[in-house]
Amino acid sequence: MAPAPTVPARPPAPQTSPDSSPAPSSQPASGSSPAGDVAAGCAAPRAGAGGSAADRVYAYVKQAVLERHYEGGTLLTEGDLAEAVGVSRTPVREALLRLEVEGLIRLYPKKGALVLPVSAQEIADVVETRLLVEEHAARKAVPAPAELINRLEELLDQQRAQAAAGDLAALVASDRCFHATIVRSAGNQILERLYDQLRDRQLRMGVAVMHAHPDRVAKSIAEHAEILAALRAGDADAAAAAVHQHVSWVRHLARGEDR
Repeated sequence: MAPAPTVPARPPAPQTSPDSSPAPSSQPASGSSPAGDVAAGCAAPRAGAGGSAADRVYAYVKQAVLERHYEGGTLLTEGDLAEAVGVSRTPVREALLRLEVEGLIRLYPKKGALVLPVSAQEIADVVETRLLVEEHAARKAVPAPAELINRLEELLDQQRAQAAAGDLAALVASDRCFHATIVRSAGNQILERLYDQLRDRQLRMGVAVMHAHPDRVAKSIAEHAEILAALRAGDADAAAAAVHQHVSWVRHLARGEDR
C-alpha cells in the first residue's frame, strides 16, 4: 500500500524558447570548473539542458526530487508534469519509467508517480560504500599534487560562499564534488565509476540532512578543512581518519544520534 501522498508544490518551471527547448535553470557557481566538474563526476543534469521532450521531463523531475522540491511521499501526476515542462503526456510517461528504474519514484497506474522517501537502510548502505571508497582514495591521494590541493581549496571557498548565501542545494553539490575530486585523484577508474553511481543518492540525502540539521553546515565545512589540511600535510592516516569521521555522521543522524 502506498503511503499517504502529499500535494506537490511545483518547482519553478523551466523557461522555454520559441522552439520549446527550455533554457538552463542555473549557471555554474563562481570559481567552479565546469570541465573539471564533469570529469570528476560532480556535475548534475539540470532542468532545461536540452535534448528530447522526455529528456527535459526527466531532468526537471529528477532535479526537483534531488533538491527536495518534490519530497518523499509526494504524488506526481502526468498532467501536472506535462503542463510544467510544456510537453505532451507521452514523454512524461517515458521519463517517469526511467526515474522508476533509478529508484526515485514508484508508478501507480491511473494515479501517478509517488516520490519514494530515503530509507534508513539506503542511508546505511550509501555510507558504508562511501567509507570503503573514500578512505582508500584519501590514502592514495598522498602525497597530494598541487593541482589537487588547489582544486579542493577552490571548492572549500565555494562552499563557504554558498553557506553564507543559504544556497543548500548548491552547497551539497559542491560538498559532493569535493569528495569526488579526491576519489578521482586515486586514479582507479573502476572505483570512480562505482562512486559516480552514488551521486544522486548523496545529493538527495545531503539536501535533506542539511535542511533538517542546519547546524551541520558549518561543521561539514570545518571537517572538509580538516581533510584538506591532512592531505596538504601529507598525512595519509590523518586524511583517512578525517574522512571516516566526516562521512560517518550521516549514519549517526539516521539513527537519531547527533554529534
